[in-house]
Amino acid sequence: MQPLRTNYAVELQVAYAYGRRDFRHWILAKANLRGICLCNANLAGADLHNADLRGADLTGANLTRANLRGALLADVMLSSACLRAALLAGADLRGGYLVAADLRGADLEGATLAGADLSQADLEGADLANADLHGANLADAQLGAADLEGSDLTRADLYCADLEEADLRDAQLAYANLALADLRCADFAGAGLEGADLRRANLASTELAGTRLSH
Repeated sequence: MQPLRTNYAVELQVAYAYGRRDFRHWILAKANLRGICLCNANLAGADLHNADLRGADLTGANLTRANLRGALLADVMLSSACLRAALLAGADLRGGYLVAADLRGADLEGATLAGADLSQADLEGADLANADLHGANLADAQLGAADLEGSDLTRADLYCADLEEADLRDAQLAYANLALADLRCADFAGAGLEGADLRRANLASTELAGTRLSH
């Protein structure tokens, strides 16, 4: 049986209010879902590109392989949500709460995550190239083999983060907190690390060619 599809946000809200939680593959592109509560909903494979989800509560939701390209997600609640292999390129997640979210293999190229809380999130293998992570909280986050080339991590908190084999070429990390971070085999070629805190970081086999370290 094919999953029900709909273009109508109101139908989603009514169905959720009556206890439905399975919304796999629903089509909600460009829908106005601002402030909606969809905690623990199953939205795997849903089409939410360019949808307005600002201030929505998606705590614990399953958004595996969902299409959220260009979506408005400022101040969204996505703690403990599953966004594995989700498409979030160009999405606006500024100020979002993504603590312990599963973003493994997610496409976040060019996404805005300034001021977002991604502490303890799993971003292993995620594409964050050219993403805006200015002031983001990534403490204890898993970023192994993540693509962060050209990203803005100015003043980001990466305390104890795992960045083993991450690509940080030409990234901006001025005044970022990298204390106790695992930076083994990471590539920082051409990156800006002015004023960054690298105390007790593991820099074994780290590529630092052309890196700017002065204040």
